[in-house]
Amino acid sequence: MLMRWKTVAALALLLSGPAFAAEEPGISATEIKIGGVFPFSGPASSIGLVGRGLMAYIQSVNDRGGINGRKINYIAYDDAYSPPKAVEHIRKLVESDEVSFMFGQLGTPGISATAKYLRSKGVPGIAIMSGSSKFTDVANYPLTTTGLVSYDTEGKIYAKYLTRALPNAKYAILYQNDDLGKDYVNAFKAFLGKEFDRKVVSASYEVTEPTVDSQVVNLKSSGADALVIAGTPKFAAQAIRQASVIGWKATVIINFPSGSVGGTLTPAGLDKSVGVIVGTTNKDILDPAWKDDPGVQAYRTFFDKYLPGADITNGSYLTGYQQGLLLEQILKQCGNDLSRKNILAQAKNLKNFIIPTALPGIKVNTSDAENMIWTQMRLQRWTGTSWEAFGEVLDARSE
Repeated sequence: MLMRWKTVAALALLLSGPAFAAEEPGISATEIKIGGVFPFSGPASSIGLVGRGLMAYIQSVNDRGGINGRKINYIAYDDAYSPPKAVEHIRKLVESDEVSFMFGQLGTPGISATAKYLRSKGVPGIAIMSGSSKFTDVANYPLTTTGLVSYDTEGKIYAKYLTRALPNAKYAILYQNDDLGKDYVNAFKAFLGKEFDRKVVSASYEVTEPTVDSQVVNLKSSGADALVIAGTPKFAAQAIRQASVIGWKATVIINFPSGSVGGTLTPAGLDKSVGVIVGTTNKDILDPAWKDDPGVQAYRTFFDKYLPGADITNGSYLTGYQQGLLLEQILKQCGNDLSRKNILAQAKNLKNFIIPTALPGIKVNTSDAENMIWTQMRLQRWTGTSWEAFGEVLDARSE
C-alpha cells in the first residue's frame, strides 16, 4: 500500500512539473516544438538563408542527442516576405502545430503583422530577426526579444562615423519604405538634429520595384559624398552596382541585413564593392587573419557537413548558425522547466555569453529591462577580397 502511494505521489509530481506536455504546448518527454517563419522565396530570399543556417545548426544539435534529453522539432514556413502569408503561417504554427514558442522569425513587415496575435496567445517570439526599434520596447512587446542590433542604434553609429569622417559633406540615404528603412532615416534625424534637412537627402523604394537605379541616379545629382543604403540585399546590390556604373565616388555604407559577401557584394560585383562599409558583430571567414581561429574553424567544419554545396560567403548562413548557438544556450539554461514563462526569462538572462564567431570583445547580455540580444558592433570595410575591421567596438547603449 505504501509503495502504491509513493508511485501515485511520484506520478502526481511528474504531472505537475513545469514541462509536462498537457500544460505546455509543444513539450513532450522527448522533444520541444519551435516555430519559425522566413522569406525563403520572394524579394528578400537572400536573407531567408538565415533560416537555412538555423535549421542546419538545429540538425547538428539533434545529431548530438538534443538538449537535456529532448530533440528540437523546428517547423519553419516560407512567407515570401509577405505579411498576410506570415499571419497565415504563424496561426498554423500556434493553433495546428502547437509550437512552444517562435524563434528567429525574420522580416520586419511580417513580425509587425503577427506580434499582437502572438502576444494574445501568450507565445514568446525569441530572437526575432529584425532590428526595428519598436520591438525593443518591453512595455508594448513583453514577449519579444530581438536578434539584431537595433536599426536605430546602427543608424546612429553610421551618422556618428560620417560626421567624423566627412564633417562637411552631404549624405544620401536610400531606404526601404517600411519600418526597416525608416528607422535608419529617423536615426540620422535624431543624431543630426536641426542639421538633418541641410545635410541629408533621401529616397525610398518599395520591395515590389524591379530596381532602384533611378533613385541612385537622383541621389547622385544631389551632390552627396556618402550613400547609406538601408534595405535588403537585392536592392543594396543594385544600388552599389548602379553607383559604380554612373561613376559616383561616394563613401558607401550598407546596413547589417545587407552585409553579406555572397548575398550582396557578389551580385553587385566584388570590384564595384571595394570600400563599402558595414557595421557587424562577426569575424569574417574570408579574412586570413581568422584562418586558425577555433570559432571560425568550427563553423567551417559545421558548414561542410550540414550545408554542403552552399555558398559559405553568404553571411546569412553565419547569422543562422549564431542564432542556433543562442537557441541552444537558452534551452540549456531552461533545464527541465520549459514553460513559456521560463523560456522568455532565460532569453532575457544571458550573461556575458560569447558567440565563437563574434568579434573579440563582443558579448551577449540580456535583461528584463530591454529586448535586445545583440548590443555591440564594429565597423568594417570591404577590401576586394575580405572585410577589414576598423575602429573600436561600439556599444548600442552608449551611442
